[in-house]
Amino acid sequence: MDFYVKEGGVRTKLPYDQLDISGNEEFGFRPFQLMVASVAGCSASVFQKILTKKRINIDDLTISAEVKRDPIQANRISSISLTFMVKGHHLDRDILEKSLEIAKKNCSMIRTIENCVDITEKLEIIPLSK
Repeated sequence: MDFYVKEGGVRTKLPYDQLDISGNEEFGFRPFQLMVASVAGCSASVFQKILTKKRINIDDLTISAEVKRDPIQANRISSISLTFMVKGHHLDRDILEKSLEIAKKNCSMIRTIENCVDITEKLEIIPLSK
């Protein structure tokens, strides 16, 4: 990836679009937002692949992320809490929780930062009837 300086931040061009990065939201995504999006996106993708391999059908998956930052240490991300809200019919909590644990172990973004950022995951199941 190549990056170049633009007004208020940095830009990179990717095959599907350009990405603007800045410490000021008026000029692009803030770096911490991209870090959290990378962790959530990676974890959700791996989780979805595991569910597909196990032939577990879900109707919807939403991930909510809460971030804590430490203002004393340059606003570093100290923790990311991900809540996975899974909607579906006849979902087995134990299987979903085990699948989420496997996803965490296989998400490259989590594995990259797990020793310096506290990452927790919660599962909420929203059962659907007929």
